[in-house]
Amino acid sequence: MTTAHNPWAIYAVVGLAIAYSAYRRRRRLTISAVFEPLIGARHAHGAVGRLIDILAIFATLFGSAASLGLGALQIGSGFHELNWREKTGTGLLVLIIAVLTVAFVFSAISGVEKGIQWLSNTNMVLAVILAVFVFIAGPTIIVLDLLPTSIAAYFGNLAQLAGRTEATGKGEVAEWLGNWTVFYWAWWISWTPFVGMFIARISRGRTIRQFIGGVILVPSTVSLVWFAIFGGTAIKLQEAGRPGGATTQEAQLFGVLKQFPITTVMSLLVMILVGIFFVSGADAASIVMGTLSQKGIREPAKWVVIFWGVVTGAVAAVMLLIGNGKGDALAALQNLTILVAAPFTLVMIGMCVALMRDLREDPMIVRREFGIEAVESAVIEGHAKYAGDFEIRIGPGGSRITTEHHDKSDPPSSLRTWDWTAFAAVVTRMDWVPRAKAVVSFVFELAVPEPPTVQPCPVWNCCDQVALRYAGRRPEGMTTGSA
Repeated sequence: MTTAHNPWAIYAVVGLAIAYSAYRRRRRLTISAVFEPLIGARHAHGAVGRLIDILAIFATLFGSAASLGLGALQIGSGFHELNWREKTGTGLLVLIIAVLTVAFVFSAISGVEKGIQWLSNTNMVLAVILAVFVFIAGPTIIVLDLLPTSIAAYFGNLAQLAGRTEATGKGEVAEWLGNWTVFYWAWWISWTPFVGMFIARISRGRTIRQFIGGVILVPSTVSLVWFAIFGGTAIKLQEAGRPGGATTQEAQLFGVLKQFPITTVMSLLVMILVGIFFVSGADAASIVMGTLSQKGIREPAKWVVIFWGVVTGAVAAVMLLIGNGKGDALAALQNLTILVAAPFTLVMIGMCVALMRDLREDPMIVRREFGIEAVESAVIEGHAKYAGDFEIRIGPGGSRITTEHHDKSDPPSSLRTWDWTAFAAVVTRMDWVPRAKAVVSFVFELAVPEPPTVQPCPVWNCCDQVALRYAGRRPEGMTTGSA
């Protein structure tokens, strides 16, 4: 459950910050543009902004290269498990990386709507076929039991797992935390720039609620079902003493499939599925690195996309060559991923702060706050002056109000009376308000100020059709004239 939910929560934070900055605030489609509320537009577009984007590019590059190397090792282990090759050497792994690199470069230059979409749809169909096969052929009841058990265990152990460190135990615990927890968190963070930017690009027009629901709930649910099927099946086979003969981590899935019919067909499907998965991820990463390196352009030049794709494949191939195709190569690549992802963690924290500052100044939030304060002040004044027998009407205002105690402004001729005391109850706490564009009337008239960042004032866009009738009784203890 942790692996199903946590990475997508990370991707959602960065994706939301980028999408809000680009489509709501009309800024450039870059990581650095998100920091405008914190460091200003000049620094966000200057050296500081370039440094932030460079950190994002490096995190994406090495995160994608690590993924590509892992994919090559798993596909190579498939060749060995199917007895197509007696030994998986460096030459085969480099050849696999070269084929995958060519595939994702061609997919990337074809665009999101063509190559990437087609690969993603194909990947989804193959994954469903594989999952349904294992679910039916494997321990179906155990898998179904694991779904609610995993959810309950996740929330039950969340606090303890979140604070787990080497102090919990030495030896195997410390090794587990280093090889699994720390690396996977770093790996997810290294994927954050391009996954967040990619989902931001395809989510234009969605509300924040729709974005969060789509990015967190849907992938987490799919991942939960996936891990329950394959994890539950592997655990059950291990308990029955049927490990499948796999000797490496990359070969474990093929070992599980050996326990079921049509092993060769399903193993070949796994190899194709793994290849398409890493191709679809790497081509998205190439496009995002092109976008970041070209100052937020939504359709980067093809030669830039090709360059980043080739560099990604080259980094993965070089690390495998250094390690002679063994685990040492990926261990070094994993350590490099952690090293590159660490500084980007600080960038993510800054993005959260910048997003919160942006949201607090959003016109919709400002309108809501002003509306609540205006209506609240109107109700209080209405109770104080008219003992609960009053009516609130909202309509467009007709006067321009200044902040110089409003002594130079005359009330509109259409108003019968003007209560400056009631008006001051709302306005004097906001000396920066330049003018009023709406009037709340309840026998006497009450002006409501406008947010200074919105032109024209959207506070009462639908005021002409709105009439709030309040026939409240006087609260206990409130007398005429009290506030």
